[in-house]
Amino acid sequence: MKALLLGCIMLAFSIPLAGLAADSDGHEAPTGPVILKIVGDIDNENVDGEAHFDRQMLQRLPQHDFETTTPWTDSQNHYEGPLMRDLLAHLGIEEGSVNVLALNGYEAEIPVSDFYDYDVILALKRDGEAIPIREYGPLWVLYPFDQDEALLSEKMRFRAVWQVMQIDVL
Repeated sequence: MKALLLGCIMLAFSIPLAGLAADSDGHEAPTGPVILKIVGDIDNENVDGEAHFDRQMLQRLPQHDFETTTPWTDSQNHYEGPLMRDLLAHLGIEEGSVNVLALNGYEAEIPVSDFYDYDVILALKRDGEAIPIREYGPLWVLYPFDQDEALLSEKMRFRAVWQVMQIDVL
């Protein structure tokens, strides 16, 4: 049953929004499969009061990278993606908190201040390749664990959400 539900969710997120290039206000809208929705109190929406992103849109944001080990992987890897603070600032969010939802139903509330205190990325790639769903992708809110021992606490580990599909601005 869980596999069927996950399949339906993935199908819904993989249907291209054909013909969309910009919304009525001129904000860029996805032309490929939507892999991230950001909802809530945002300044720059592009689809029905929400911000929808396909992979290409996220890759056009300034990219950041680091190497780190994680509590869930066996070795140090190279991760790339936009800084969470840049993604949220693009939508007019610079304070408060966000609730990050994963494909598997997990969710975590993260204070936006984390994204200014640490170089947290929305990882799109690991070792130069897109991250498969089976290996924590396609999107992973990832902290640079090797850069600060404080990031290895249980509280911080619970904020590193993989298989991200939606961010709710609180």
